[in-house]
Amino acid sequence: MKKVAILQSDYIPWKGYFDIINKVDEFILYDDMQYTKRDWRNRNQIKTPNGMLWLTIPVETKGKYFQKINETRVTSHKWAHEHWRSISLNYSKAPHFSEYSDWLQDLYSQAEGMDMLSDINHLFLTEICRQLGIRTKITWSSDYTLADGKTERLAQLVLSAGGSYYLSGPAAKDYIVDQVFEDAGVQLEYMNYEGYPEYPQLYGDFTHNVSVLDLLFMEGKDAPKYMLSFSGQ
Repeated sequence: MKKVAILQSDYIPWKGYFDIINKVDEFILYDDMQYTKRDWRNRNQIKTPNGMLWLTIPVETKGKYFQKINETRVTSHKWAHEHWRSISLNYSKAPHFSEYSDWLQDLYSQAEGMDMLSDINHLFLTEICRQLGIRTKITWSSDYTLADGKTERLAQLVLSAGGSYYLSGPAAKDYIVDQVFEDAGVQLEYMNYEGYPEYPQLYGDFTHNVSVLDLLFMEGKDAPKYMLSFSGQ
C-alpha cells in the first residue's frame, strides 16, 4: 500500500510537517494552489530571549489576489542574510548549533539567489529532510493532471501517484468530503499531533510551535527521538 500526503509548502516549518513527510512514501507539494497571506507559506518562528520572533520572506502580493504559491516572487534578496543573522544570534549557544551552522549558512546563500518562494521552500524542506534522515520522495502537484473539485483533486492526486492511502493534516477535516476518498478506493487518515515529548529549549517556557531548526540545534542527531513518526506513532 503506497501512502501519499499532499501539503502546501511552508518555510522552515515545525516538526509536525516533517512527521507527515516521514510517514508516507510520496509527499506532494501542493504549490499550484492559491497563495495565502499571513500564513506559513513564507514565514515561521524561532525562539529569542525576548520571545518568539517571526522570520518572514518578503513576497509580492499587491494586486495579486489569486496568484499561486509557485507564482509568488520575493521582493528583496536581503531577507536571507537577515534570517541567517537572526538564527545565528539567537542559537549560537545551542548545544548543537555548530554542527549545523555551515550547512545552514550555505542554504541561505543559495536561497539568496532565488526569486520564487516555492523554490526556496523546496530547498529548505529537502535539505532538512536529509538532516533528519527522511528519505520520502518529494514531488509537485504540477507534475500531475489535476481534477476539478477540492476533495476530488486530492483523491485523484493520490491515485495518479499510485497511492491507495492518504494522510491529511488535521485542519483539512473542515473541508474534506470523506465519501470522495471512499468512492475512489483511497484510505483516508488524519495526522494526530498529540503526544510530542518535550526537549530542553533556550529562553523560557517550552513551545512546540517553533521551526524544526530549534529541535535540530538543541538535540542534534537525537532530534528524531522527539518526533512522532520515528517512534512508530
